[in-house]
Parts: sequence; C-alpha cells; structure tokens
Amino acid sequence: MDYEEIKKLIDDMGNAKIDELEIEFPEGIKISMKKNAEKEIILKNIPDMKQQNFIPETTNMQLDNQSIINSDVKANINIDSIQEEKYKIIKSPMVGTFYSKPSPNKETFVKTGDIVKKGQVICIVEAMKLMNEIESEFDGEIAEICVKDGDIVEYGQPLFKIK
Repeated sequence: MDYEEIKKLIDDMGNAKIDELEIEFPEGIKISMKKNAEKEIILKNIPDMKQQNFIPETTNMQLDNQSIINSDVKANINIDSIQEEKYKIIKSPMVGTFYSKPSPNKETFVKTGDIVKKGQVICIVEAMKLMNEIESEFDGEIAEICVKDGDIVEYGQPLFKIK
C-alpha cells in the first residue's frame, strides 16, 4: 500500500457514514482510523513501505473537518538517553555474576574516578563456574559503576560508564 492509496483511504473515510475503520492486510500492515477522535491515524508493522522507497510527505489532510496531522505533536524524549550519549558504555558480554575484585580479600579492579586503558581488566563475570575477565573497550575515566559486586548481570547489561 503506497502513500496515494493511504491518502485516498483517508479521504473516503471522511466522506463515509462510519465513525471507525480498522483494516489488517495479509502483509502485516494494519491501519486504524477514527472520526472525531484525538486526531489519530495508526499505521502498524509497515515493512514493505521501506522497500518501496516510501517517503511520507508532510501534508494537511482533512478528515471530517478535523486535521489528522496534529502540529502540536510532542516527542517522547528520554533525558537519560541524551545524557548517556556523552559516555561510552561497557556492557556485559554474557549472563553471569559480576565481581569487582579478583578475590574476596583483594582490592577492586577499578573504582569511580579511576583512569583505565583499553584492554585493562576492570571486572570478572562468572558464568558456569568460569571466571571471565572483562577488559575495558575504551581509554577513559570510570564515570559510573552500574552494578554492585555479586549482582547477576544479563547479556548486554551496562556495567560501566566511561568518560
């Protein structure tokens, strides 16, 4: 389904005597429209439009004298994700138990504020009784240690933030 077909469907919906329309196509595309709703049209699971070089145009289409596209749309911005962009994140390469020390009676590998070099061992993740040394992927300063000693960590879970 291309842009012109969607636009025609919206126009037809505006002229029809129905208040709500929901269509699900075999390709997995789903379109929902409601008259007198909070200016909403929902397009879900649209894999083929990318392959057809679908580029939506910015237009002001009308549905029963209501603007479908709301110019006052507010973006959901996650402040944490913006702040994390200034850090390099070292993530767990496996599921296991995080250890900040080589053994219980030794000092921690690193602490917040320490300068680390690429390749330096910064922690251990124990998986299936094997102790896996995790090395820093970056040069920099430890800005935050995201997990505590003895915590269970998941694959891809952030362990350290490096400045």
